[in-house]
Amino acid sequence: MEQRRNLLLWYIMGDFIASAVAWYCLYVMRKIVIEGHVFAQGFTLPFNDSNFYIAILIVPWMWLLFHYFTGAYTDLYRKSRLLELLKTLGVSFFGAIIVFFSLLLDDYIRKYSDYYLTFATLFAFQFIFNSFVRMLFFNKVKSDIWSHKVGFATLMIGSSKRADDLYIELKSNKKSFGYQFVGYLELNGKMENTLTKELPELGKLNDLEAVLDNHPELEEIIIAIESSEHPQLNNILTRLADRNITIRIIPDMYDILSGTVKMSHVIGEGFIEIPAQVLPEWQRISKRWFDVGASVMALIVSFPLMFYVALRIWLTDRGPIFYKQERLGQYGVPFNILKFRSMYLNAEAAGPQLTTENDPRITPVGKVIRKYRLDEFPQFINVIKGDMSLVGPRAERKYFADRIIRIAPYYRHVFKVQPGVTSLGMVKYGYASTVEEMVKRLKYDIIYMENMSILLDFKVLIYTVLTVVYGRGK
Repeated sequence: MEQRRNLLLWYIMGDFIASAVAWYCLYVMRKIVIEGHVFAQGFTLPFNDSNFYIAILIVPWMWLLFHYFTGAYTDLYRKSRLLELLKTLGVSFFGAIIVFFSLLLDDYIRKYSDYYLTFATLFAFQFIFNSFVRMLFFNKVKSDIWSHKVGFATLMIGSSKRADDLYIELKSNKKSFGYQFVGYLELNGKMENTLTKELPELGKLNDLEAVLDNHPELEEIIIAIESSEHPQLNNILTRLADRNITIRIIPDMYDILSGTVKMSHVIGEGFIEIPAQVLPEWQRISKRWFDVGASVMALIVSFPLMFYVALRIWLTDRGPIFYKQERLGQYGVPFNILKFRSMYLNAEAAGPQLTTENDPRITPVGKVIRKYRLDEFPQFINVIKGDMSLVGPRAERKYFADRIIRIAPYYRHVFKVQPGVTSLGMVKYGYASTVEEMVKRLKYDIIYMENMSILLDFKVLIYTVLTVVYGRGK
């Protein structure tokens, strides 16, 4: 882990230096070509210009921000060099537009074409220097992976001929693909082959959760099962749904023909890949920043209303204003959700209960704030802390999550994403009074996850605002 942090720091430093050099070269070009300075006239580059020092400290940080929003600084070992080169080209072009209109539009020019020359030079220098540094970096990273210096802790599920053939193929390649096997799980009886002789058996398929808990370093799981074992595949995927692990499946010919197979390398086995993250990197980062910015604004704008609600709650019975309750977040990690208290004290003295129509546990003030969803407003603090998102599946208590899983095991899939203050399920279905209703609402959460995008989040938020305005909550 420390090695990866150091790698990230070097990568960011390389981008910073490349951007600074590109800006320096642009400065020199403008002074000589556009402003007409020459060395013979006593022109020294650029140490007599205070604006240069200011810009060369600010501009590289702007480029780091542009790259950050495209996900450039996450999961460096798994990045494709060609894809990163294309992304660098795109960021260089659009970033040059922003920098040009922000900092260069009012600079001295002799003729209008100097604008085009300035922009083209900025774009070219930024792309060339940035790409050069990045290709050096990624060549070093690929070399470390190919030479087995760096890899990903990997678990093989399966020990049959198919799993053995894959293991032999990966092992026989001179260049490593990064899979460092820690062991395998047996499915339908142990077989004598290369895989079972060289890798430790960590258990049976029933031991999957225990193995994952005992090996937190695992980053990849390869499912290599025979066609006759495919009925177990859905069960395996469901049990892995709440884990932050990349899953790779050896495909059948049907999978190949249907276009679901993803090639990570030109040489080697093609896999059906199920990434740990649902959203692309740039959308995930943009969603997080939007969540934080919108939550801060919501807290500021609604502060007078929240103060009034807090005062009314306190005047009701002089009890606590806020209510904390443990819920399950992303990957099933528990966190304390924060809400305005809408029920009498000790409302769940008899154990966990779902809210029902005309629930006697709800205070008079609680009925009003629940109708307009005002009890949810303190959850903006959870969003800022990183426990939740503005839009995502509803966070449930472990007690009810376990009951839902017994009826609908695929509920585990909602743990792949952060829970939300609001959700498509809450918009389309509303509150649930029974576990059976919670299962029905789950359908909308799965639909949301299959279609996750920033645009869909906006739509859900708009419908949520309408729900608050018209008081459709309960």
